[in-house]
Amino acid sequence: MTDLGDLAARMGALPPSVGPVRLVAVDGHAGSGKTTFAGRLARALGGAPVVHLDDLATHAEPFGWTERLRAGVLEPFARGEAGAYPVYDWTRRRFGPVRRVQAAPVVLLEGVGAGRRAVRPALARLVWMELDGPTANARGLLRDGPALEAFWAGWSRAERAHFATDPTRPYADLRVDGVTGRILDDTLGEPASPS
Repeated sequence: MTDLGDLAARMGALPPSVGPVRLVAVDGHAGSGKTTFAGRLARALGGAPVVHLDDLATHAEPFGWTERLRAGVLEPFARGEAGAYPVYDWTRRRFGPVRRVQAAPVVLLEGVGAGRRAVRPALARLVWMELDGPTANARGLLRDGPALEAFWAGWSRAERAHFATDPTRPYADLRVDGVTGRILDDTLGEPASPS
């Protein structure tokens, strides 16, 4: 087991993976704790930028964000430039203001599918939030409330289909327990199941 300070130091010592940036993905099921963990790690890294894939995904294309990520983030980073992309507004169902993200020494990419096949070549490290899908889904639904139950049902189907064809967990460099937040340096064992 590693503590967050040690992990941040290890991330900062990695060789750059895209231009001058060490791009670190935090992936896992919706509701598994990715955003919380990425925020903690960003603070431990001294304020590292975080790209949230929820800003690039849409209702119509929950996993159709690869080209937006490539054009708005990966290609500029490869040139040593800041990235920029319009942020999707989940209430208005359209893209809104553009967000800039600096080509910092470490940038976190957080969201379901962050470790997908098309992105992995640009990653310095891949972190998997270890929490099974049904438990993570129940947690997300509890967080968002019954008004979003239909959304969560549709999202869960899309997520299962995504991970069935493009799994992330087998490629993770390390895991984080989605319940306790403990950092695990191995990827051995089966996904945690509901208790």
